[in-house]
Amino acid sequence: MTSVTDASIAALAPAGSTRLSWLNSFAGLGPDFYTELQPTALPSPYWVGKNRGLARELGLEDTWLESADTLQALTGNRVLPGSRPLASVYSGHQFGVWAGQLGDGRALLLGEIDTPRGPHEIQLKGAGKTPYSRMGDGRAVLRSSIREFLCSEAMHGLGIPTTRALCVTGSDAAVRREEIETAAVVTRTAPSFIRFGHFEHFSYNDQHAQLKTLADYVIDRFYPDCREASQPYAALLEAVSERTAHLMAAWQAVGFCHGVMNTDNMSILGLTIDYGPFQFLDAFDPGHICNHSDTQGRYAYNRQPNMAYWNLFCLGQALLPLIGNQEQALAALEPYKTIFPDALQARMRTKLGLADEQPGDKELVDATFRMLAANKTDYTIFWRRLNGLTPQSGHEPVRDLFFDRESFNGWALQYSERISHVDIGLRADLMLKNNPKFVLRNHLGEEAIRAAKLKDFSGVDTLLALLQAPFDEHAGHDSFAGFPPDWASSIEISCSS
Repeated sequence: MTSVTDASIAALAPAGSTRLSWLNSFAGLGPDFYTELQPTALPSPYWVGKNRGLARELGLEDTWLESADTLQALTGNRVLPGSRPLASVYSGHQFGVWAGQLGDGRALLLGEIDTPRGPHEIQLKGAGKTPYSRMGDGRAVLRSSIREFLCSEAMHGLGIPTTRALCVTGSDAAVRREEIETAAVVTRTAPSFIRFGHFEHFSYNDQHAQLKTLADYVIDRFYPDCREASQPYAALLEAVSERTAHLMAAWQAVGFCHGVMNTDNMSILGLTIDYGPFQFLDAFDPGHICNHSDTQGRYAYNRQPNMAYWNLFCLGQALLPLIGNQEQALAALEPYKTIFPDALQARMRTKLGLADEQPGDKELVDATFRMLAANKTDYTIFWRRLNGLTPQSGHEPVRDLFFDRESFNGWALQYSERISHVDIGLRADLMLKNNPKFVLRNHLGEEAIRAAKLKDFSGVDTLLALLQAPFDEHAGHDSFAGFPPDWASSIEISCSS
């Protein structure tokens, strides 16, 4: 196997690379915020998955993701001209405990490019060791890379704010996890990868000048309206709280479990970030723990909204040197307590096909959750089948999902009364746009990963196409929307995933 040395990276840099319009605004913050370094090369890279739709959104030519030069560059074997690879430093609370300095231990920010959708950062995840790798090897494995590639696009297809994934490249280079696996690199994009932990780092280290520089950068780039407020940093905290509340409502409504909601995994832009031990619910279990490493259930599905508020409180503490008044900081967090439940109720009403709010709707939503939990009903299939239920139709396709038929009958009566005066066409359209047929269930990802380990990437391509349009029927692919097999419950996803 031919190896590619670090020394050869610089020599390859100018040759044949597509020239992008680099802005590199984060690099302009200065060396207190990052360490500049080159990626560590991988031997004999190959394509695993390509997101051509995202490439077009970013203004990249179709041929760009077909190029051998691009393959080398997005594996870390060639530096794109104009980019400034760097690893950023941040800190954070992990599982509720202050962990101190963390940072990009296996990710390199190549820089920020100008696109038709506005400036977007390009980041390689799995590009080798950085000064912040601690005991890690700086690598990502094929398994976790495919999961992130597919899930970030699944979330985007569902309309949930998220980082995006442009491609995955692989190499047969060995990486040790619980067992020996092969290496891969995910190229991901976002307007910014700044996390709550970036602010915590400078605040906890009493670097208040750097903290202000970072906050001003975020306000000026992403929250310009906050600049007009009497206290811009409190306004920033409030704006982040509002975005995070809407994000949590989206997660809960679709049955998404993140699995590791540490403060360093929380986006300052309210994006879903860092796909590790995630899971979409199969059977509805409010206390479900998707992360095998989360032995105390801190990040169980039903605890995610409270954990988000806890993380926002940590962000508020980090910003306190700039806000200067604890009461003002607490007041900035207060909207979360009303925005989240209101946003969740609004999303659940659309899932029920209710275009407006009526008295008793909250009780109907609560009764729906209780019934699903008591019967461990498949969450995605229930909502999709509910699309066809009308006051005049039979309830059997939905009723068959419940072992307690009497509880379902009582609920169906309540629901039928609520929709009796709702326009059937309007309701059906609303439900079809809010109840996906396809989500990235763990077993679907696992099947695609198993095939990819044998160099068969067709499963990755098929899933990507389905998940990018999850509300469509996709005739001939019903098996991807079916019940999980029995072995799916034995899949264990941990922080190494």
